[in-house]
Amino acid sequence: MKVVGIVLLVLLGLLILALAAALVRTLLMEEKSASYRPQPDPAREELCAQKLARMVRCETETDLEGHEPEKFVRFHRELERLFPRVHASLERTVIDNNLLYFWPGKEHDRPLVLMSHQDVVPAEGDWIYPPYSGNIADGKVWGRGAGDTKCSVMAFFQAVEDLLAEDYVPGQDVYLASSCTEEQAGDGAPKLVAELQRRGVKPFLVCDEGGGIITDPITGVPGSFAMVGVFEKGIANVKVTARSQGGHASAPPKKTPIARLAAFENRLEKRDPFRRHMSKEVVQMFENLGPYASFGLKYLFCNLWLFKPLLTLVMPAISPQAAAMLKTTVAFTRQSGSDANNVIPQEAWVVLNMRFIPHQGMEESLAILRKIAKKYDLEVEVLVGSDYTKPADITGEAWNTVMSAIDMSFPGLVASPYVVTGGTDARFYQKICDNCVRFSPVIYGPEQMKGMHGLNENIETNCLPGAVDYYKNLIRIHF
Repeated sequence: MKVVGIVLLVLLGLLILALAAALVRTLLMEEKSASYRPQPDPAREELCAQKLARMVRCETETDLEGHEPEKFVRFHRELERLFPRVHASLERTVIDNNLLYFWPGKEHDRPLVLMSHQDVVPAEGDWIYPPYSGNIADGKVWGRGAGDTKCSVMAFFQAVEDLLAEDYVPGQDVYLASSCTEEQAGDGAPKLVAELQRRGVKPFLVCDEGGGIITDPITGVPGSFAMVGVFEKGIANVKVTARSQGGHASAPPKKTPIARLAAFENRLEKRDPFRRHMSKEVVQMFENLGPYASFGLKYLFCNLWLFKPLLTLVMPAISPQAAAMLKTTVAFTRQSGSDANNVIPQEAWVVLNMRFIPHQGMEESLAILRKIAKKYDLEVEVLVGSDYTKPADITGEAWNTVMSAIDMSFPGLVASPYVVTGGTDARFYQKICDNCVRFSPVIYGPEQMKGMHGLNENIETNCLPGAVDYYKNLIRIHF
C-alpha cells in the first residue's frame, strides 16, 4: 500500500507540474485579437450588391421533378446580362440547367474549378423584405440565396469579368461550375463531374462552399475567422421500424412498437454509442483559434498536449457543433405510428439522419446502430447514404494556395481548418480531385448564419468586393 501511495503522490505531483507549465505557457503568450474588417470600397461594393440583388430576384428554388426549368433559364439569362465578358469569352455548357464554363489557360495539367450552386431552399414565413425582392437596405442584400450561395456565384463570375477586362490569360485552365440541385442533394453536380470526366479533366484544386469568414465561430473566441472546410462528414437517412400484431388500445400488451422505438431513441440519446476522436484537422483548428480565445479557452486550446483527452470528453456537452466534429451523430427527424387514437399500430417507424466521421465511417456506424436496434426487435433500412469524404491535405500545395489567397485578399484575417458537418456538391468532385476545399469568401455573422435556410436571409454588402478579390487572387497565384 505504501508503494501505491507513493506512486499516486508522484503522479499527482507530475500533474500539478504539467498544469503549472501549461499555465505559465499561456500567461507568456502574446495577447491577440481577431481584428479583421473589410476595407471600404464604396464603388465596387455598390456594383457587387446590385449584381447580387438582381441574381436574388430570380427565384431558383430546387425542383427535382423538373417541372419549372424556365426559372433557371431566366437566371442564366440574367447571368448573361450581368457578366457579358464571361459569356463572350468562355465556353459555356448547360446540362439540364447545370452550368459549366471553360476558360482555357496557357497550360492544362493543373486545372482549377470554382463552384457554388444556383438553387435555393423554399422561402416560407414572414420576412422583413419579400424573399425574392433583392432589397438593398441597412448595408445588406436581402433575400433567399443572398448568403447561400449566390454571393459566391456572383463573386467568381465578377472576378473573371474583371480579369477579362484586363486581357488576363490564366496560367492554367479554369472552370466555373454551378449545379441547380445542391439543396436537394440531386444529380446536378454528378452530371457536371461526368462531363469533366468525359473531357479527361482532373482538377488540381476544387473550391466550393462549406466554410466561410465566420464571426465568433466558437463561444469564447470573438472576432471573424476564415474557417476553411477540409472534408465533409458522410450522411445517411435511416428508417427504423417496429412491428406488432396491433390491437385495441384498451388492452395494451408490453413492448408495443412505439414503446420499443422510444426505448431505442432514449438509449441513443442517453448513452451515445459512437466514439469521440479529435482529428489532426480539429487539433489544428483549436490551435489556430486558441491565441484569440478568452483566457480559459486559451489555456485549453493552446495546451492540447495536456488537455486533448479532456476536451474530447467534455466538448460535446459544451457545443453541439463541436460535438459534430468529434463523432458520428444521430438526429431523429420523422416518426409515425397508428392513424387512430385508440389503435396500437402494427407498424411504427422513425427516421434518423446520421452524419459519419472518418474514424468511424458509415459501415461501422451503421453496424453499431443495427446492433442496438436488434435489442429492441427493430428493423433498420438505409434509405440513402454516402460515406465521409477524403480530407484535403492541410500541408499540401493546394491548401497553401488557398491560404495564400486568403492572406492576400483579407489582410489580418486568421484562417483555420474546419470540419463541414453539412453536405455540399464538392463531395461529388472527390472522385476526380484530391484537393476539394470548402470556403465561401464572405462574412457570416450570427444574423447571416440564422438566416440561411431560415427567415430574412441576407449578406452584408461591404464583404462582397473582398470575395471577388479572393477569387481573382486564387486564379492568379494558383499558377
